[in-house]
Amino acid sequence: MTDVASLWSYLATSPLIWLTTTILAYLVADGVARQLGNPPWANPVLLSVLLIAPVLWLTQTDYTTYFEGAQFVHFLLGPATVALALPLWDNRDTIRTSVAPIVLALLTGSIVAAGSAIILARAFGLPMEVLLSLAPKSTTAPVALGISEAIGGIPALTAVLVIMTGIIGAVTVTPLMNLLRITDWRARGFAVGVAAHGIGTARAFQVNPLAGAYAGIAMALNALLTSLIVPLLVRWLV
Repeated sequence: MTDVASLWSYLATSPLIWLTTTILAYLVADGVARQLGNPPWANPVLLSVLLIAPVLWLTQTDYTTYFEGAQFVHFLLGPATVALALPLWDNRDTIRTSVAPIVLALLTGSIVAAGSAIILARAFGLPMEVLLSLAPKSTTAPVALGISEAIGGIPALTAVLVIMTGIIGAVTVTPLMNLLRITDWRARGFAVGVAAHGIGTARAFQVNPLAGAYAGIAMALNALLTSLIVPLLVRWLV
């Protein structure tokens, strides 16, 4: 008990408190999701946000202070992005035999995801910085932040929008695909990988390994394509 109290006293005066809070929140959220049988609405990332937000509000902690403590998690996104090459390599034979449908689905999904965000943002009269921050929302966070900064968006806002996109995609993909009666695990996984990046991919692996593999392929390819098409779409549509 004394050791626990000493550890808490140390963490409470250190930025590590927010890294510890983030990890504990995710462990609790993941445990709850597993106990409930991993239903779509019990997404661990969503539950983690719901656990951490009240803590930040009660302690009057601003985003800068929280991020300073939890930035190690952000650092890990870099190696995770590099690891996207693994599913591409592991499934190279599948990709080689399905190049045409994969390219078509990737182009359609990537252009619709970024283009619809820009068009809707313009239609609702959102400020230019918000529009530019919204455009790369469907790709993985490290790539989206780089795109946002390059085209004049607000990287911090982009990070929030990327997480929201991933959570919404992960929560809705299973019931939506069931409603549309899409039973091909490859199609289901690829769709969620393009639309909802890593959070959607994690959900796909929970549902079916093949869907997860295709979601990983889609996420990696979409990260590359989005970095190429978003600057072009912004130039044409804004």
